[in-house]
Amino acid sequence: MEKPIVWLHGDCLSPKGPALQTYPNAPAIWVWDEKLLEEWQISLKRIVFIYECLLELPVTIRRGDVAAEVVAFAKEHGADGVATVDSPSPRFETICDDIEAALSLEVEVLSPEPFVKYDGYIDLKRFSRYWRVAQQYVFESK
Repeated sequence: MEKPIVWLHGDCLSPKGPALQTYPNAPAIWVWDEKLLEEWQISLKRIVFIYECLLELPVTIRRGDVAAEVVAFAKEHGADGVATVDSPSPRFETICDDIEAALSLEVEVLSPEPFVKYDGYIDLKRFSRYWRVAQQYVFESK
């Protein structure tokens, strides 16, 4: 891709994430997924935390249907593709498929370096549940 945009989501909020590192000059977008916020009943505390992370990133913030907003942003910038970071979210693949279908362009999904090397199930809905499992593997793999 020569003129991509970067789609940031909840699993790639780091300025050192692979999408922003691979395409440092590409315009980036974050979309508040209203459907997800409602379904998961995301707390105001979590929303504020995410927003504070976003303030430190070179990103345009929108809200609504994620795929539709990413597609509109790509068209506004004359993009030839969308770069993002892989996610374990069950909605991620569907959103990528919707973007590709609407744009007829590639969605490049980059893999982040794993924080923890673990193959089992981890509940990702709450950090404390994740951390109970993950903490025992954090320093082991380094």
